[in-house]
Amino acid sequence: MAEPLPGLALLFQRRFLAARPLRSLPWPELEQSLRTAPDSALLLLGDILGKTILHPLCVKYPPSAKYRRCFLTELIKKLESTAAEPLDELYEALAAVLKEEESPHCYKNYILPTGDSVSLGESTALISGCTTGLVTWEAALPLAQWALHNPAVFRDRTILELGSGVGFTGIAICKTCQPRTFIFSDCHPRVLSQLGENIRLNGFTPEPDVTWSFQTQSQGQEGEGEKCQNTNVVVAELDWSSVTEKQLLGLRADVVIAADVVYDPEIISALVGMLQKLSTSRADRKAPEVFIASTIRNPDTYQLFQAELGKAGIRWQTIPAQSSCDFLYDVQPDVTILQLFL
Repeated sequence: MAEPLPGLALLFQRRFLAARPLRSLPWPELEQSLRTAPDSALLLLGDILGKTILHPLCVKYPPSAKYRRCFLTELIKKLESTAAEPLDELYEALAAVLKEEESPHCYKNYILPTGDSVSLGESTALISGCTTGLVTWEAALPLAQWALHNPAVFRDRTILELGSGVGFTGIAICKTCQPRTFIFSDCHPRVLSQLGENIRLNGFTPEPDVTWSFQTQSQGQEGEGEKCQNTNVVVAELDWSSVTEKQLLGLRADVVIAADVVYDPEIISALVGMLQKLSTSRADRKAPEVFIASTIRNPDTYQLFQAELGKAGIRWQTIPAQSSCDFLYDVQPDVTILQLFL
């Protein structure tokens, strides 16, 4: 008797918990396993159910009801295409989801190579509250992966992240790369509020009543955060157009990172202007290392960014892409990471 493909349930798990597009889940591999090992259909589907819908992360921090409903419906279709007996747990799970009301809020969970995880509260809509910052943008994933493969860049250093959004890249770095200080930054009040919630969700406790920023010390969770317990975390409201060299000097960043901040021609001038300020913001006059990951949606906008860098005298080089994605096993091919030399 043929055996199901090894690791198939884990492939489903990583993509499902992160609420990746359903079309990216390994449905063809599942169909192949059901054809070649029909006697194992109930065992395999039960394993997938346990690693997705019934996984403790999904139970505590679930993807949207719509996403879970569509996922279970597709699983049931695959089961009903075989001659196997019905799997009661599948139908019970779908019945439970159908009773839920749709919410504008959902969660995504990313399992790191270390076995730790990053859980994020997000908006179900790309644009919410007049901002696109309440969802994880694509370039955050390969930037985090590159960071986890290059921990020495971040270890025992002060990191400033521009446009942190809901916080995936920064939280992943804090949990795995042992930075001395990590400064999350954004400018939209709702984004900063959600960012703070996500930091707390992942084992960091904000200190109240700090006006320009708040600092947190990792409290850790059971089995989580052990490698970043000494990391000092700051959340700063940072407006690129109005921030001063004095404020940037106070941050004393050794490394600056950003993901998907090159998406609008109207903000490129402010971004490049702030990068110029960063080049002189260190007391020892040593400019920070800068890494910017971008999803190239509009080539004209990206070329404008590169042109503005040239006008400002900022050199750049492309960081080679990773061959695979530790988080999701599907990397967007149009994501580029640049290292800038200020």
